[in-house]
Amino acid sequence: MIRDSSSTDTTGAVGLSETPFSAGDLVPAGGGPGKPWRLVVISGLAGLLLAVIWSPYLVDKVIAGAITGPVLGADANEVAITGSGMAMGFAVITGIAGMFTACNIAVFCALAPMSGDRAKGTRTRTSLLALARPVGWLMLGAVGVAGAYGVLGVLVGPSMPQVSGARIGDPETGLAVRILQAGIVFGLIGLVMLWRGLAYAGLVRNPLERVFQRRSWAETLFLGCLIGAFLIGRPWPPFRRLFEYAVSTDNILLGFLTFALQSIGNILGVAVLFLLVMLATRGRFQRWLFRVPGRAARFSAVAFIVVGTFFVAYWSVKLGYRAGVMWWPTMPYNS
Repeated sequence: MIRDSSSTDTTGAVGLSETPFSAGDLVPAGGGPGKPWRLVVISGLAGLLLAVIWSPYLVDKVIAGAITGPVLGADANEVAITGSGMAMGFAVITGIAGMFTACNIAVFCALAPMSGDRAKGTRTRTSLLALARPVGWLMLGAVGVAGAYGVLGVLVGPSMPQVSGARIGDPETGLAVRILQAGIVFGLIGLVMLWRGLAYAGLVRNPLERVFQRRSWAETLFLGCLIGAFLIGRPWPPFRRLFEYAVSTDNILLGFLTFALQSIGNILGVAVLFLLVMLATRGRFQRWLFRVPGRAARFSAVAFIVVGTFFVAYWSVKLGYRAGVMWWPTMPYNS
């Protein structure tokens, strides 16, 4: 429970409430939010609709291209990576440009847990540091997983599915093995997100709940690890170019750094959004989120169920359509 105390002090700082929040505030009290199944069904249908109307061309070419083009001076798919410094710069730029790809919409699930990650005893004059804490935990988890995968990629080499041109069945029209890997990886991540959403709705047990309650940063770190795992399945062409270059160097440090930097670029969007929301509203969004018992849980349940359903439908179920063995509803712009 929070107090509606004044959000300012004589320091004139950011003006966030001194009241601490923790991951425990996100736990649905009394068996979860009211009418949880209605919330689950509506959120699931929203995620399915998003999977149907999603436009890869819009996000991968138009939005991402508008960011990478002016900076790189050419299409990111055509730029030659000529050295380690350029590879690291390319990683950051394409990471930022890829924030709104079909992989990274999930980072916005982190808003509520990050809002709840406030150190006890935090005072207004240190509120900027308090805001930086959840961003740091999110990045730590993402960097750890993404960087470790970068090292693995360099060690394994060109046989990694993501840099392979192999196809299942027909060598020209068959399903690319990198798409199969993407479907499996993002399908599993989607199931984890669905589980987390259902736990927020109070419909399933969360085996990590005690850890999340005891350590306010634990869930943000966990989400960071999930975001870092996006690179394990990501089929986006600029990322594959970066992957190919890192593998060609046989340099495990470069593999770690380039993958870690691209993951940081992915997170910058949600980090900036989080900081802007907190600073622009002077803590009012945070107080609104946690003022009513169960509101933060409902907010998180909706976010995780929508994104989890989207991942499972868009990446896993749609594999049948990509393989040419099942029907999938398409729009005129994404058929």
